Order: sequence, then structure tokens, then C-alpha cells
Amino acid sequence: MGFKLKIEKFDEYLETLRHEYKVYAPVVLKGKGTFADTDTVRYREIKSIREVEFDLKSSFSPKEITLPITQTLFYFTENDCVEPKCDEKKILIFLRSCDIHAIKRLDEIYLKNGNEDYYYKVLRDKIKFVLMGCSESFENCFCASMGSNMIEDYDMYTKIQDDEVFVNCKSEELMKYFNIDKPSNVVVEPEFILTNEVKVNIPENLDQRIFKSKMWDEYSSRCIACGRCNFVCGTCSCFTTQDIFYKENKNVGERRRVWASCHVDGYSDMAGGHGFRQDKKDRMRFKIMHKVYDFKKRAGYHMCIGCGRCDDICPEYISFSNCVNKLNKAMDEVE
Repeated sequence: MGFKLKIEKFDEYLETLRHEYKVYAPVVLKGKGTFADTDTVRYREIKSIREVEFDLKSSFSPKEITLPITQTLFYFTENDCVEPKCDEKKILIFLRSCDIHAIKRLDEIYLKNGNEDYYYKVLRDKIKFVLMGCSESFENCFCASMGSNMIEDYDMYTKIQDDEVFVNCKSEELMKYFNIDKPSNVVVEPEFILTNEVKVNIPENLDQRIFKSKMWDEYSSRCIACGRCNFVCGTCSCFTTQDIFYKENKNVGERRRVWASCHVDGYSDMAGGHGFRQDKKDRMRFKIMHKVYDFKKRAGYHMCIGCGRCDDICPEYISFSNCVNKLNKAMDEVE
């Protein structure tokens, strides 16, 4: 069961909630697209549910919130290291089923991979999810093939219809912000899509023989190593660290964690000048196999969640889903 509220009333409760929570959602940023006079959809802090973009897929994933693009780990002087102060507010994120599945993948990497990542856990423990339904599949999505089109692990579900907000709140903590004397008790069920136009079939016999396949050769010339596919991906988790020294005192500064990309030059460089995967086809192979092979061997499920953002963003029109489907023929051809 659930309840419905007028948009204005919902915003009143949202304003109360914002005293303790930062609320993030996909919003349309006018004129902030790749090209002049184009828009983009990115995650930003909101004050009204009217700002939430329910009808378009966000260009970037909510990973921007859970794993910041750049994050100060500590400040240092000649004698001491000090952690940055943590924002006391909790976090509420509006996101779709596939993106909740993506955060599950990040949890696997940062919390269940032998040691918990302290900085990730501090943020992650503060986060609650507001599910946004999908009435129809977006372009390039293949979430149904990856099993991420449906989810039960959310704290609240909302949708707007006309001038009303329909709410299904599963969290007792969030429900206390809705001071409702007589709930409307309407049936509010999340909208999940069951099929996509794009379908992906990962071969059951996939193994390391595919590493030597000639199917990767085309990406030596097609890929330009920009890394955009990694940066919009909700499950890419790689980072590098940077020490920033202040001009006023070269012995004082901060260490930052910054997103990195397995496609970008220099990512796999080592001391002494040696570097792995110098050819762009090797980087493409590394990414693809990590998403649909290596990760599953360890975690039991695929890393890719089928959001299609990598296909949306690639300036060379390289399709991740097409590449994965090519694995079937390639496995039949390898020795």
C-alpha cells in the first residue's frame, strides 16, 4: 500500500526532510550539454520534486554521489595527518532500478573485497534510495538482459501523475517525516520494464580463450582512449591518488582520490617506464571481460547492469552491447 499527496504538500514534507538529508536527483541542466545550446541530465541537489527528471535517462550515474569524482582523503603537514570533516547530513538519492544494482556492485568492490574501504563506507552508511520507475525502456538500455530491470532493495518509491505524488515508503525512518493523519491507502507499485529493444546474450562457455580472439583488433583504430565510457558507468570503480602541495608551504597539502579510467593513457603505467595494455584493443578487452567475466567469477553475478550510458556517450559510436554479443561468434572461432 501507499499514499498520494499534492505536489505542494509533498514538497513541504521534503523541505522538513532536508534539514537532516541532502536530497539528490537527476535534473535537466539547460545549456550544459556536450555541444552548444544542448541540455544534459545530471545528478544535483534538489529542493522540490518538480526538479526531478523522471522521463529521461541521466547522462551520468548517481555514482557521482556515492563515489565522488575527487575526494580528499586527508590533509598533511610536516608532522600530522588530519581527516577532513564529514558532512553530518544523511543522503537521499532518487534513482532507477539499474542504478541501485550498480551501487550493489560498488558495495561488492569497496566493502566485500577483503577489506572495507573506510571513505566509501562513511558515505555509503548515510545513503537511502528513492526508486524511480521506468514506464518504457530508454535508448541503448539492456537492463532486462542483465537482470537489473527490477529491484526490491529501496527505501521509498515515488512517481508523479498530474499534480499528485504517489508514494510507497518502506523505510520507517523516512516515513516519520510524512506527518499524515489519514493516509490515502492507495496501491502504489513500482513500474518496471520487462524487456528492452536491445538484448545481450553472454555466452555460457566464455573463458580465457577469448583473450586471443581477433575480434578485439577493430578497437585499435576505433577507440580513441577518451575514457568517457568509464566515467559515465555506474559500476566502474577505478581511481588514482594525487598529492596536492600548497604553494604557501611545499610540505603541507592533501591527498585526493580521483576517478581513473582503464582506457586512458597512463592508467597501467608502472615504475621504470613499463606499461600494460598499450594497445587500445587490449584496454577494450580488459573492460569488457571485467564486466561480464572476471567480476562474475568472484561475485557470482555480472558487473554490467545494462544502463547503456557507455553507448550513449561514446564519440566513436562503439557499442558495448554489440561487443558483448560478438563474444558468441568469437568463442565458436577460437581454438
